[in-house]
Amino acid sequence: MNFNKNTRIGEILEQAPEKADILLEIGMHCLGCPASQMETLEEACEVHGIDVNEVLEKLNND
Repeated sequence: MNFNKNTRIGEILEQAPEKADILLEIGMHCLGCPASQMETLEEACEVHGIDVNEVLEKLNND
């Protein structure tokens, strides 16, 4: 799967659970929070002050 800014965190974890390590490494430690499941990757990055494009590069290239 190719992830984009509008991919929900829940979708990432459901379709590619191995990507959780990448999200945890960049500081998204709230992956188990019910609210985070519905957040888009862009929204989550904004909240955490992380560049969404850098995250997408890691998610799509690892």
